[in-house]
Amino acid sequence: MKASHLQIKAERPAKMNGLPFVFINMAMTADGKIATQNRAISSFGSKRDHEHLLELRATADAVLSGARTVDSNQVDLGPGQIKFRRLRLRNGLAEYNLRVIVSGSGSVDPAAYIFKKKFSPVLVLTTSQASRVKLKNLREVATAVHVSGDVQIDFSAALSWLSSEWGINRLLCEGGGEVNDALFRQGLVHELHLTVCPKIFGGRWAPTIADGVGAACLGDATPLRFVSSRRVKDELFLTYQVIKEG
Repeated sequence: MKASHLQIKAERPAKMNGLPFVFINMAMTADGKIATQNRAISSFGSKRDHEHLLELRATADAVLSGARTVDSNQVDLGPGQIKFRRLRLRNGLAEYNLRVIVSGSGSVDPAAYIFKKKFSPVLVLTTSQASRVKLKNLREVATAVHVSGDVQIDFSAALSWLSSEWGINRLLCEGGGEVNDALFRQGLVHELHLTVCPKIFGGRWAPTIADGVGAACLGDATPLRFVSSRRVKDELFLTYQVIKEG
């Protein structure tokens, strides 16, 4: 199935309030989980879902992920093999996307696999909670480290920095759940891509696509508008647009 069949759009929309267009991509089980209860990260989506992830990356200036994913896996957040890098070029983007790691405490492992892959800048977003030692260690391996917020990352300020200093127009977020939740609560997400996989994990403490603080009441929920759906064998690929107030 070609990327166009999943209605992946590569337009470079005008920035809103100087901030990038933020879109989230997550694979989840039929009961809404993104990992098992012990939080072991496993790739439970199909080969088609992985290709979909790379197709979405091919429309983004940068890919963002939380520190837990980066520390626990041999991931580089890159564009993948040559055919996807060529797709990026056809979309008018650089061959390699920028990579962004989120860690409020600055606890990203400086020896993580991602820092060993030098094909594009690696940027770290953290808060003033990060100690001087942690910041020093990160600045030795990352291209740049940005501090915003005291306890939680001020994503508005962080995204403004990504836009003004690094020219990021489209930012793809790949979780985890607490990062997604913060972006939703701060009203910074524009689009959500979900792959529903034919599995049930269960577990009261198994993570979902948006954990963290969450909405205190129904009125605080993030409203979505359905855009598209496609079925590929036993998986569903869904796209929603976030409804912006005003």
